[in-house]
Amino acid sequence: MKVLLLNGSPRRGNTRAALEECAGALNECGVETEIVDIGTQAVPGCRACGACHRLGRCVIDDAVNEFAEKLRAADGFIVGAPVYYASPNGSVISFLDRLFFSSRGGFAHKPAAAVAVARRAGTVASFDVLNKYFSISQMPIVTATYWNDVFGQVPGQAAADAEGLQTMRNLARNMAWMLKCIELGRANGLEPPANEHESVTNFIR
Repeated sequence: MKVLLLNGSPRRGNTRAALEECAGALNECGVETEIVDIGTQAVPGCRACGACHRLGRCVIDDAVNEFAEKLRAADGFIVGAPVYYASPNGSVISFLDRLFFSSRGGFAHKPAAAVAVARRAGTVASFDVLNKYFSISQMPIVTATYWNDVFGQVPGQAAADAEGLQTMRNLARNMAWMLKCIELGRANGLEPPANEHESVTNFIR
């Protein structure tokens, strides 16, 4: 089993530290991990061109398409975002918009979780924003013993947030447990349900 972790921060600071805490606990549970850093890359936003409906991938051929292939092969997903102006930073939003819009439901039934890191405020609002990508994509959302946030302004300060790092470890253990439950279910013939997709309701015709 493997969990892919996405670091949306442009610095290898507190967001990276939070994800590393998750990865360490996952590894202790026997789950392989990979952290992908995208915060320093130029990530254009979605153009709503619709080309991905034809191509099966984003027409902007960059790190988004590369990550999509990794995520299709992985069993679980954790995204970490720094909080700027009470919401996730712009590059991670652009990345996730394109990743999920172009995937066409390709990540369904993979457990997922979001982590928000801030100096002080905005983590809960950011947590809600990030979870919406999962809830529309049939991805079970993994929870912990508190909202998945860690506090710190400059690199290294996350280490002083004992409860935040504890939450990261509990999140990781819950992720590992859910992955093992899913694996056990499939080993006993339990597959995900077939979904209906025929009905689409537009309110302006």
